[in-house]
Amino acid sequence: MEADYQPVSRTDAECLWASVRERASDPHAGIFGPSSISWKVNRESALFLGAGRAALLQLAHPWVAAALDQHSNLRNDPLARFHNTFRVVFTMIFGTLEQALAASRYLYQIHTRIQGAIPETVATYPKDSRYEANEANALLWVYATLVESALVAYECVLPPLSPGEREAYYSESKTLAALFGIPSHVLPATWLNFEAYSRGTIESAGLGVNDLSREMAHRVLQSKGTWVPVPGWYRALTTAWLPERLQEEFGLAFCRRERDAAAGARLWLPRIYGRLPATVRFTGPYLEAMSRVSGRGVGALTRTSNRFWMGQPRMMFAERGLGDAVELPQPLQ
Repeated sequence: MEADYQPVSRTDAECLWASVRERASDPHAGIFGPSSISWKVNRESALFLGAGRAALLQLAHPWVAAALDQHSNLRNDPLARFHNTFRVVFTMIFGTLEQALAASRYLYQIHTRIQGAIPETVATYPKDSRYEANEANALLWVYATLVESALVAYECVLPPLSPGEREAYYSESKTLAALFGIPSHVLPATWLNFEAYSRGTIESAGLGVNDLSREMAHRVLQSKGTWVPVPGWYRALTTAWLPERLQEEFGLAFCRRERDAAAGARLWLPRIYGRLPATVRFTGPYLEAMSRVSGRGVGALTRTSNRFWMGQPRMMFAERGLGDAVELPQPLQ
């Protein structure tokens, strides 16, 4: 169990939601808005490149791996888990304030039911030790893998952010962290502190891979349980972005062939990406958000893109009965 175990109570969550509401200067635009660095980064379809990296880093945490095995459909339907994750995250980033808060409330409620026991000793976690999803340190790791992997993917195809932009990106992401249920005192203060936290966690004995997490990781990278093929260059790039320790623990080959494939992808991806039309380059949720703030309707191409990213044509509404209201998402983990 985490040394500084910190369950997030309903009262804690209510305080976080109130703080997010207070920060929102334009509820219609959402928690960030068109001029934010968060929209600039997360609008890019290149984020898909980092999804595998984030998934495997999460699986390296014994709590997350056990929760995904016992409470999700990752093993049999990894595409659904992809949709569920991005449905939550994109609604928080690009939805209205009320949509973002609705996604956060629903996520918290679902997480209250995600509890269990570690089936075997992994890393510093003894067999039968208890876990729960609404725990600040576990939530922090999931959030960190998404925030960091988004930037890794972004800078694979676009010019890197300046130091000031990185700091702004991380500062804005703290509002997203609040929607994840992470208290502010748990968050690293600056981007450099955040990098140190991520590096320290990866090097620590708190992460570890067993047969269960290894098998799930290979299913993700081999697209088992879904009709969507995972190309070899994507697997190679994902492996290249993992620390050497986890490459070995997950049993991922990274010999000359994989290194060459990853290096080749880093060369041709930026050339192709810059030529993509906006309807392909930018994610459906971002295009929907831009239509909303501009007072335009949501077009067919945006709805199609949304189906790819979220498994549905529109972001959720805060309540039933409002236009194209759809079912709220399944849990993130």
